[in-house]
Formats: sequence, structure tokens, C-alpha cells
Amino acid sequence: MTLNAPLPAIADDEPRLVAETGVDARVAAIVEPLILSAGYRLVRVRLSGMNGLTLQIMAEREDGAMSVEDCETLSRLVSPALDVADPIDKAYHLEVSSPGIDRPLVRRSDFTRASGHLAKIETSQMLAERRKFRGKIESVDEDGFVLRADAPVYGDSPTVTIPFSLLSEARLILTDELIRESLRADKARRHGREEDGEASADETGGNEGD
Repeated sequence: MTLNAPLPAIADDEPRLVAETGVDARVAAIVEPLILSAGYRLVRVRLSGMNGLTLQIMAEREDGAMSVEDCETLSRLVSPALDVADPIDKAYHLEVSSPGIDRPLVRRSDFTRASGHLAKIETSQMLAERRKFRGKIESVDEDGFVLRADAPVYGDSPTVTIPFSLLSEARLILTDELIRESLRADKARRHGREEDGEASADETGGNEGD
């Protein structure tokens, strides 16, 4: 596999825990099959009033990476489909981006990888007399995760178990530790791709002189 080779299509075997509504949901239904077919995963769709009206589509490779070139590839792929389906009745700016370091957490595997890091959580219903939480993700299982408050209120339990079924929004909080881990992961991914490229080049040149 060369560095510039097309990515294989991936299966949607891990659905997102948080689904869009309204116009965002209509856009997601249009673009997600295309994104999967190109070898990426949809993270989030959000229509906002930024810069007039901006449609932001967050996506990533299966390994969590997303380059500027990847964003341009997906933008060229989904733009014609959105033009045909026309789910937004006003002019808008399309922005395809990576999730970023302080990324939204939308799949169970996101929470597993984020264990030990600070996150902001919002639930769809009251839980422990609250709907907004902030703390470190301590553990994750099939049904939910345990969050340890970074600034617990006196008298309150320092931890809360949040079911995935009540999840409304979740996002990592940018910290020095998170940045360092992200840089290490990015370096490891680049090293792996370089090795794949070298292996592919060796295979291509292996028949010389036969």
C-alpha cells in the first residue's frame, strides 16, 4: 500500500452514540455512506451561523488521522451530492475538517481511547441532579463510562456513571497531556505509513533483473 493509494471502504460496524437531528440529520444521511465508501468515518455534522452559514462535516480515517489532503478529498466527494439533494434551503459554506485534538467523543472506542483524559459531558436527561459534567474518564464498558470530577463539590460523589443512552454531547478538554499523547500517536501513524510505503516500493522493485 502506497502513501497516496485510495483508502478501502470501511463498514459502519461501530455506529455513533450521538445522532444529529433536523437539517444536520438530513445532511448526515446523505454524506455518511459516501464517507464510508471512501475509507473514512463520519464524526459529526453541524450547521452553524458562523461566517454567515457554515456546514461543518467532521471526519477521520479509521486510525483517527485526518490530513488537509483528506479533507479536500472528502469535500470534493460530498459537495456534488449535497448540491443534488439540496438539504439546506440557503447559501452556505462547506467546511470538511478533522475532529481536532479536543475532539468530540461519538463512538464507544473514542471513550476507550480517551480514558484518563479530561472531558466535558452533557446528558439528555438529569443525572445526579445535573446535566453537565466535567472530569476524567476513568473506565468504559459496554453500557457507559465512569467520570471522575476534576473539581468535586463537597458532599457530592467524586464519580458518576454515565450511560451511553443518556449521552447528548461529549468532548475532550485540551490539556498538555492530551497534546503530548496526540503528538505521539501522530508520529506513530506517520512512521507506520512510511514503513508501508517502503514495503510497497520494495515489492514493486523486487522483479527487476528477472
